[in-house]
Amino acid sequence: MAGFSFFNPYNHGFVRVAVAAPLTRVADPDFNVARTMEMFERADERRAALVLFPELGLSSYAIDDLLLQSSLLDAAEAALGKLVEASMDRLPLAIVGAPLRHNGRLFNCAIAVHRGRVLAVVPKTYIPNYREFYEERYFASGAPVQKSEISVAGQTAPFGTDILLRAADLPDLVVGIEVCEDVWTPLPPSTYAALAGATVLVNLSASNVTIGKSDWRHALCKAQSGRCISAYLYSAAGPGESTTDLAWDGQAMIYETGALLVEAPRFDEHPDIVVADIDLELIQQERMRQNTFGDCVEINSRALDFRMIDFTLGPPLAKELPLERAVARYPFVPADNARLAELCFEAFNIQAHGLRQRLQATGIEKIVIGVSGGLDSTQALLVAVTAFDQLKLPRKNILAYTLPAFATTERTKGNAWRLMRALGVSAEEIDLTAACRQMLVDIKHPFANGEPVYDVTFENVQAGARTSVLFRLANQHHGIVLGTGDLSELALGWCTYGVGDQMSHYNVNASVPKTLIQHLIRWAAADIRFGGDTVEVLLDILGTEISPELIPGGDEKKEQKTEDFVGPYNLQDFNLFYTTRYGYRPSKIAYLAHHAWSDAKRGAWPPHIPAGKQVAYDISTIKRWLGVFVKRFFETSQFKRSAMPNGPKVSSGGSLSPRGDWRAPSDSSAAAWLMDLEKVP
Repeated sequence: MAGFSFFNPYNHGFVRVAVAAPLTRVADPDFNVARTMEMFERADERRAALVLFPELGLSSYAIDDLLLQSSLLDAAEAALGKLVEASMDRLPLAIVGAPLRHNGRLFNCAIAVHRGRVLAVVPKTYIPNYREFYEERYFASGAPVQKSEISVAGQTAPFGTDILLRAADLPDLVVGIEVCEDVWTPLPPSTYAALAGATVLVNLSASNVTIGKSDWRHALCKAQSGRCISAYLYSAAGPGESTTDLAWDGQAMIYETGALLVEAPRFDEHPDIVVADIDLELIQQERMRQNTFGDCVEINSRALDFRMIDFTLGPPLAKELPLERAVARYPFVPADNARLAELCFEAFNIQAHGLRQRLQATGIEKIVIGVSGGLDSTQALLVAVTAFDQLKLPRKNILAYTLPAFATTERTKGNAWRLMRALGVSAEEIDLTAACRQMLVDIKHPFANGEPVYDVTFENVQAGARTSVLFRLANQHHGIVLGTGDLSELALGWCTYGVGDQMSHYNVNASVPKTLIQHLIRWAAADIRFGGDTVEVLLDILGTEISPELIPGGDEKKEQKTEDFVGPYNLQDFNLFYTTRYGYRPSKIAYLAHHAWSDAKRGAWPPHIPAGKQVAYDISTIKRWLGVFVKRFFETSQFKRSAMPNGPKVSSGGSLSPRGDWRAPSDSSAAAWLMDLEKVP
């Protein structure tokens, strides 16, 4: 957005929002508005565009028949007037709760205040009258109120349940408002607000606390933000409310598309605001991608007659702002140990299930696999063992071959042998050096005459020879070739097309990125899942430099290193996720990568990553490798993905199968993406 610093979340489709549950005093609007304005000011200092307060926060909620006292109602409206005046020089849109009179009735209202204006007043739709709540004694339902106006705090403002608020200078920020009980109903008003375009839904709540009720609130907010593909802000009344019959916990939280971004401590005697940066672009992208959301809009179009009230946040926030949001370094790999273990278990079983089904469907009981001693072939072999054990087929039916050539190191070949023996599969070695040399002689390659020419032809002769011999072995033994190439390599085109490692009969790793494969193997070692004899070799494989081992280097220190050519997989998997899962522009991906990777001490790391691997990248490094990714992904590699063999989708980040998640032309240009990349400093 024009006028914003690159290092400012507002420049990348984010909006900062805050939720507050301030200390209150029973039936004391002057005290309550003072505490509200303190939190309003803190939200302004944090440069939030919106701050939400609890239901009836200016008057207090649990005051029973005092709600029918004119003195209390006058004081609440006067307190609202003070807040309106104080908002003149504040950035945030404040949404507060107060009881307001209109046409001889009393309404439980949410009032939107911004820069000295009462933008709108939204009354509560569903008025509870059960258990401890007897609001129908005082309040009318706002359901019939449409296209109306109300006089409040010396102003006339739109009044009704048919109101959305839109920021003219941040047009993806559209706010829909509901009050407490509204979200507990089968069809919350916020559902219609989202269908009408609201991206941020807010709920002013009182909601006393009982055992287990916090979990229900979480479930409601999670589900509503997920179904509505929106952000959902929730503020429940906290300390200071009357405890004559009830208690209050001040639960304040922010959800986005089903994920909890932040939550305030409950029962806090010194409450403060909680802040998060909502990704409005993510919300809009998800709504476009999920076509059923648009279908629902069309089906319910008659119920979506909302008034759109525009407001302007103000001058651009040109200075840098730190992003108020956790961004995982490894979007394919959870940092939580328990969640990671669950993901690894699921991934192994998804991969194994895919292979089992393919074997059962074909009636074939043998596979052929090349084992290099690297990450990918190790994971594929572990999956094959899992599938064969589940099918109760002998592991000897897994025909594993190590296929050394010109640049194979003793370490990787030794690890291949150790792993094959530890797993009890059929293991053999076929040295392809002579076969590769003969092909180089036949095609008159300079290497055949002793010249040290290590070009792509030299490399692909080896990759092709390995694949060719594996397919012929599969013919000979009535098996199928199990592919080993991973999602990251397919994204970058780091594979040999056709008669090469791009091709197989079935590829269990096709939608598993390199960073996840590392954790799958690490999990298998930590879990001793394949026996104690495998642990040491699995850990050594994890510690081996990633290399195709196609160019002779003389020793291990000088060997070919994949990440020197295509970039760190840490960054490239990050780039891949945000490119394919959300369709983000490169400048935004670079911004997120900078937040995730620029400081090794910020944020959580997935478990078991050695301290020496906990690295950081500056913005120039991020930009450099993102440029490599953009060029290889969008311009040079799609033809390889268009001819992918079958394989199961594993990750929520998607796959690159032309039959599923990713369909693209093989002759496209990367110009648009490279142009956007130039926005990165």
